[in-house]
Amino acid sequence: MATEHNSQLVVRKHRPAGHTHTVAVAVAPLFVLLAAAFSGSPVAVAADSSPGLVELTLVAGAQEKGAVCLDGSPPAYHLQRGSGSGSQSWIVFLQGGAWCSSNTTETCSGRKMTAYGSSKFMEPITFDGVFNDQQPQNPDFYNWNKAFVRYCDGASFSGNAEGEAEDGTKLYFRGLRIWEAVIAELMGKGMDTAKQALLAGCSAGGLATLLHCDNFRAKFPQEVSVKCVPDGGFFLDAKDLSGERSMRSVFNGVVQLQNVSEVLPKDCLAKKDPTDCFFPAELIKSISTPTFIVNSEYDSWQIQNVVAPVGSYPGDTWSNCRDNIGNCSSKQIDVLHGFRRKLIHELKAAEGKREWGLFIDSCFTHCQTQWNGSWHSPTSPRLDNKTIAEAVGDWYFGRRKGVKQIDCKYPCNPTCGS
Repeated sequence: MATEHNSQLVVRKHRPAGHTHTVAVAVAPLFVLLAAAFSGSPVAVAADSSPGLVELTLVAGAQEKGAVCLDGSPPAYHLQRGSGSGSQSWIVFLQGGAWCSSNTTETCSGRKMTAYGSSKFMEPITFDGVFNDQQPQNPDFYNWNKAFVRYCDGASFSGNAEGEAEDGTKLYFRGLRIWEAVIAELMGKGMDTAKQALLAGCSAGGLATLLHCDNFRAKFPQEVSVKCVPDGGFFLDAKDLSGERSMRSVFNGVVQLQNVSEVLPKDCLAKKDPTDCFFPAELIKSISTPTFIVNSEYDSWQIQNVVAPVGSYPGDTWSNCRDNIGNCSSKQIDVLHGFRRKLIHELKAAEGKREWGLFIDSCFTHCQTQWNGSWHSPTSPRLDNKTIAEAVGDWYFGRRKGVKQIDCKYPCNPTCGS
């Protein structure tokens, strides 16, 4: 992945007393669309008194704990209280929005001037999909407590370091502390008495769901039903059209810049490079908590950024295909089928886990749990005649055994729509 280096960032990784480690890394310019297009956020709206808005809550005392966004502002979340039979059930959803990496085309310093790096720019939002509080649109989880955690650290809620750019600007890579501070505050707001809990997330938040799944489980008594649903977070270490491993370059930059090793599986770190252990294919081998993976075989973000990133192909030969799978030639479809084969192969570890579930459709999309249209509606994608909402509900509540569905090749599924 091509980058333009224009500033130096000194990173200080937090380690036990007596240990110091200083690293100089290059940081590339901001590419806002990467984060904005895949924010993993329910519909964001301007702050006003419109009905249906869920207000922003800043985490109390977070700054004193060093649990801060890239710019040093406190982390935040949106909380909608449950009711009736759902009053002791909780969903915690981790927002997505790419990464702040030494190798990507967006800078950490630029990111902190947006809602992906500072709570100063965050606004109230509306809830949709798995957050919807209407039973027809969200039959199993409509009346649960729902917390949508904003993403402002740039490392899937996993880093623990800080840095300083050449202009003297300080940057805080404190995703792990944000995770701990938010969960602690939610526990103090009633999640500690939950009978059921679900950790979920989209894109970079889906990866975070895998990284924190077992830790989330460990925060509750054994008798509490705790499960995880990563959505659109199964990123592949695949070669792009030019033969480069673009996603690995991004993840390696995140791992080195933000010091994420503390959240990586120890058994993986004993055998492999930390960057390997940041990929879902390795993470799922170590997760013991029941997990339901929602992903597309033709994930639109990965087609555009992993398989066919700009610069990996001559001219505009892939421009139309990467934006709309319906425009792909038969040869291009064969390349995308290769991505599908690799995804299915890397999901084998999940297929072999009895309490796990899968909804792997063939739709050209990215993140499907947080929108009514893809979560549960007459036009939602279906596998085995079940929407994602129905499949997740059947799995979570044990209404069906073996809820593991992997779709046929594109364009076989008419419920994907256009």
